[in-house]
Amino acid sequence: MKLEKGWTWLLLLLLSTLAVAAVVAHEKQSEADVSDVVVDDDDDDMGLDEEELKVLMAEDESEQVKETHSKSTASEKDTDSNVSFQVTYRTPVPTGDVYFAETFDDGSLDRWQLSKTVKEDADGDVAKYDGKWAVEQLKENKVPGDQGLVLKSRAKHHAISAMLDKPFVFKDEPLVIQYEVNFQDGIDCGGAYIKLLSDTGSLNLEQFHDRTPYTIMFGPDKCGEDYKLHFIFRHKNPLNRDMEEKHAKRADVDLKKFYTDKKTHLYTLLLNPDNSYELFIDQSSVSRGNLLEDMVPPVNPPKEIDDPNDSKPDDWDERAKIPDPEAVKPDDWDEDAPAKIEDPDALKPEGWLDDESEFVPDPNAEKPEDWDEEMDGEWEAPQIPNPACETAPGCGVWKRPMINNPQYKGKWKAPLVDNPNYQGVWKPRKILNPDYFEDLQPFRMTPFKALGLELWSMTSDIYFDNFIITSHKEVADRWASDSWGLKKLVASANEPGIFAQLMMAAEERPWLWVIYILTVGLPVGLLVLFCWPKKSDDDYVYKKVDPPKADVEEEEEEEEEEEEEDKGAEATEAAPAAEEAEEDAEAGGDNVEGDDDEEEEEEEEDEEEGEDESKAPGRTLEDEMKDEGDVAEESHKQAVRKRRVRKD
Repeated sequence: MKLEKGWTWLLLLLLSTLAVAAVVAHEKQSEADVSDVVVDDDDDDMGLDEEELKVLMAEDESEQVKETHSKSTASEKDTDSNVSFQVTYRTPVPTGDVYFAETFDDGSLDRWQLSKTVKEDADGDVAKYDGKWAVEQLKENKVPGDQGLVLKSRAKHHAISAMLDKPFVFKDEPLVIQYEVNFQDGIDCGGAYIKLLSDTGSLNLEQFHDRTPYTIMFGPDKCGEDYKLHFIFRHKNPLNRDMEEKHAKRADVDLKKFYTDKKTHLYTLLLNPDNSYELFIDQSSVSRGNLLEDMVPPVNPPKEIDDPNDSKPDDWDERAKIPDPEAVKPDDWDEDAPAKIEDPDALKPEGWLDDESEFVPDPNAEKPEDWDEEMDGEWEAPQIPNPACETAPGCGVWKRPMINNPQYKGKWKAPLVDNPNYQGVWKPRKILNPDYFEDLQPFRMTPFKALGLELWSMTSDIYFDNFIITSHKEVADRWASDSWGLKKLVASANEPGIFAQLMMAAEERPWLWVIYILTVGLPVGLLVLFCWPKKSDDDYVYKKVDPPKADVEEEEEEEEEEEEEDKGAEATEAAPAAEEAEEDAEAGGDNVEGDDDEEEEEEEEDEEEGEDESKAPGRTLEDEMKDEGDVAEESHKQAVRKRRVRKD
C-alpha cells in the first residue's frame, strides 16, 4: 500500500510539473509579445536630431497621461463585446520625416483614387477594375478604434492608389517601405503586394492598371503551393533605355504560416544607398542581399558571351569512351538463344483433365427475348468456369512452365575503352558582349510619387493597414510599435492555451497523437524502469532450519543386523574363537588404550573445528545453517565409528 501511494503522488507531481511548465511558457510568450511592442529608447534615438527627440519625449509624456486617464474612466465606457482583451489605442503619428503614412482610422478613402480603366489583356467584364474596397475593423482580434483597407470582392480585378506627400528621389538616403497584411479568410490564389508608381509626367491614378510604370513592387503573393515575398525593381538599361524587371532571390524561411494563421503580419523593405537590401516579416529578417549580386537576371550583363556564329567542327569527337575495336565476339556466344525456355524437369500434376476445357457455356443462360440475330448475330451462352475443374489441379492442354535460359547471353557488345581521339565537350568561343554595360549604382532608380494596389484575388477580405514610407528605419519601427504591436498583443492574449493548441494541432494532424503519447509515456516508462524500489536483503525473513538429526530407528536396525551377523560368526567359528579369546585377553589392555586414544583424537578434532568456526568473520545465516548440517553429519559418522570400534 505504501508503494502504491508513493507512485500515486509521483504521478500527480509529474502532471502538476507539466502543467506549471506549460503555464510558465505561455506567460513568457505573453511577456515576449509585450516586450516586442516596446521600442528601446536607444533605437528611437538613432537617426533623430535633438528637436525630434524632444518632440518624442513630450509625446510620450502626453501618451502616459492620456493612458492613465483612460484607465481611470475605462469602467464608465462601453467596451466592444467582441474584444476579449482591451487595450488603449490611439492613431499612430509619425515621429520623423515621412513620404507617406496612412492608418485609415478616419474611416474614409478621400485620399485614395479608384481605377476607372480596364485591363488590356482581358475580355469583357473580367477586364474591368470593379473590385470593391472598404474601410473596416478586423474580423478577429479587434483593436477598438483601429480600421484598415479591406479587399471585398473575389475573382475580380482591384486597383486603388494614392499620391505621396512628396516624391521619393533615390540619392543618399535609405528607403523604408512598411505596411500590414491580414489574410482573414486565408488565401487560395492572389497577392497582397504594393507598387510604387514611377514619377512620370503622364501618371494618372484614374488610369492605373497592370501596365502602369512602377519603380518597386513589394509584398506577399501566393498561388497554389507557391508562397512568395516579392521584391522587384525596374532597372533602366543605359544603352537602349529599356526597363527590365529584376527579381530578388527567394526568402530564406518557410512563408506558409504567414498566409494561413489569419493573423496580422508586418512587411518591411529596407533599401540602402550602398545597394544592400533586407526584407523583414514581423520585424524579423527573412532575406537580405545586394542589388548587384542577388538579383535575377543580374543588373549588369556579362562582359563576354558565346559567339552565336561559332559552330562545332564535323570531326570534333566528344566521346570519352568508345567500343574496343580489337574485341572479338566469342565463338560460343549465341545471340539467338531465347531468354526463356520450358522447364525440362516439370511434370504434369496427377489428375490433370486434358479433355476438359477451362470455361464452358452457362447451361442456365437463356437467349433474351429481344435478341435479333439479324442485327445482333448468333446468340451464344456466356462462358463460366468449368465446374469439373474446381477439384482438379487443372484443365485443358498442359504446358510446361517457362524458366530462365541458362545459356542466354543476349546481343554481344564490345567492351568500352578510352577514346584516344577524345577532345572534350565542345563549347563555342567567347566574344565581347556588344550589349555590355556596368551600372555600379542600381540603387539610383526612377523616382516614384504614388503608392498603388493592383490585385487579382480568389479570396476576399484581405486586410491592409498602416502604410508608411520613410528614410529612417527607427521611424518605421516606432510606427509599428504604436500600431501593429497592439494587434500582436491582442492576438497573443486571445490565443488558446498550450494544451488547447496541442489539441487543435492534433485535430488537423492525427499523427501527432503518436508523438504526444511517446512524449508522455516514454519518461513515465523510464521512471518506472529505473526508479521502482527493489527489495533489499533486509526485507526477506529467513527461517531457521533445524539441523538434520540422526535417524535412531535406522541406527537400531543396523545394530540388530550387526549383532545377528556376529552371532552367526560365533556359532560357525567356536573353536577358533576360543583361541582368539585367549589372545584377546592378553591384548585387551592394549585395545582399551587404543580406543581411548582414538576418542581423545576425535574430541581434539571437534574442538579445533569449533575454534575455526568462531574465528571465521562475517559468516552469514546461510553459512551457519550449512555448517550446522555438516557438523550433524560428521557427528553421525563419528558415532557409527565409535560403535564399530566398541564392537571390535
